[in-house]
Amino acid sequence: MADVAEQLWTRLLGEAWAALGPADPDDPDAARGPLEVTGQPGYLPSHLAVEDTAIACAGAALLAAADWQARCGGSRPRTARLDRGHVAAVFRSEAYLRVNGEAAGAGFAPLSRFWRTSDGWVRTHANYPWHRAALLRALGTDGEQEPVAAALAGLTAREAEDLVAGAGGIAAAVRSRTGWRAEPAGQAVAAARLVEGRAVGTAPPRRRAAGERPASGIRVLDLTRVIAGPVATRYLAALGADVLRLDPPHRPELPLHARDGLLGKRSGLLDFGSRDGVARLHELLDGADVLVHGYRPHALDRFGLTADALAEHHPGLVVVSLSAWGSTGPWGGRRGFDSIVQAACGIAVAESPDGKRPGAMPCQLLDHGTGYLCAAAALRALAAQAARGGTQVRELCLARTGQWLLEQGRPSGPDRTAGGPDGGPGGPDGGPGRPDGGPGRPDGGPGGPNGTDPAWLSEIGSAEGTMTVVRPPGQLDGRDLDWPAPLTRYGSDPPAWR
Repeated sequence: MADVAEQLWTRLLGEAWAALGPADPDDPDAARGPLEVTGQPGYLPSHLAVEDTAIACAGAALLAAADWQARCGGSRPRTARLDRGHVAAVFRSEAYLRVNGEAAGAGFAPLSRFWRTSDGWVRTHANYPWHRAALLRALGTDGEQEPVAAALAGLTAREAEDLVAGAGGIAAAVRSRTGWRAEPAGQAVAAARLVEGRAVGTAPPRRRAAGERPASGIRVLDLTRVIAGPVATRYLAALGADVLRLDPPHRPELPLHARDGLLGKRSGLLDFGSRDGVARLHELLDGADVLVHGYRPHALDRFGLTADALAEHHPGLVVVSLSAWGSTGPWGGRRGFDSIVQAACGIAVAESPDGKRPGAMPCQLLDHGTGYLCAAAALRALAAQAARGGTQVRELCLARTGQWLLEQGRPSGPDRTAGGPDGGPGGPDGGPGRPDGGPGRPDGGPGGPNGTDPAWLSEIGSAEGTMTVVRPPGQLDGRDLDWPAPLTRYGSDPPAWR
């Protein structure tokens, strides 16, 4: 079975690397070195190829770092290594996070779950106060689960989806993969590439010298939230980049994500809606090498952050854009999160525990996997910029990563879960089981053949005390990656480069 699993992640890694595109079109076959994967399969049991997809995504980022280091004049690492258990742990990093030994925040809120409708199921997301308010406003109910359940039970799944989304909330009818692919939104996602890339303008190449770590000397402006974008930028920080995250002061991040998503970074607050704020934003872009943002497509256009405007005013920048549904099709501007995309595109049906109720993957793979692909895209785009110039733009979306996962079918052997014909965890109310979205031990350790390995965890100092975190995945020439420390407090740093 190990040989089958190895062949699967190897093929997926090749597909991911091809999607990232060559750094230099005159040398398209150069770059990707070998990846060694240790450990036995079975840490992320699923009826989909979750574990192998996770390895491919993290592996693409690790190999992109190795290639970038070599292109900057450093020595190319002879070995790049991932451990299956470590990958599984870091893809559930929010479940392990502790501050002074205590859990660092809640996962899903009570109103973020699956609900029965008159003809099926709908999934809602109400973790943030403004999304919760929009859900209740759309349904005309208070904040208790019972009236929400009653209101949704009187609607079809599509009616509920449209009603909540129309009010600025977040909901998705649970669809099968076939049902999703039959709709215009699903067809638009299917037509997109896993990584969309293009160059804008004629900026000259930016040459960089190798540093102590692969991304040393790279400045990353981080305009992302929740999980996927922060995973990308924290991995770049672990690789040596100087990452500055900016959040709007009137929309604070949730405590769990404000901690797990800030590893290795500095954190400031900036109001882009003010004249001084947008001016400061562009000053920071003048000094940046990479911009990573997770706003909905076109949401930042009014601040002069279109690709063409960035190419004109900040030539040579690498821009990585992350969204739920991509920038085309009828859902291009719609809000979404990992759990919502799982519901809409067919993953929740594939992970059903009994063929009737929707389920969830053992980790938030779409968030974490797309995050590592974003990190890889940033590094490959830096290499492309250094080779041929221009403002390099890359776009990724959770739904396209979900499509890629579904295309792989079901894994064999220990990756399969017990249960109904479509497998997967799920609570008796149709919820996702554990609030962190996956199975595991009561102490927060992962499932899997070898249990919890403390080598995957580390304790680092922070402004709040001692934090227990999952170490960044991967070794280059036997050297572990680690988070820069000590950790900052959310919103406590000035919006300025060092």
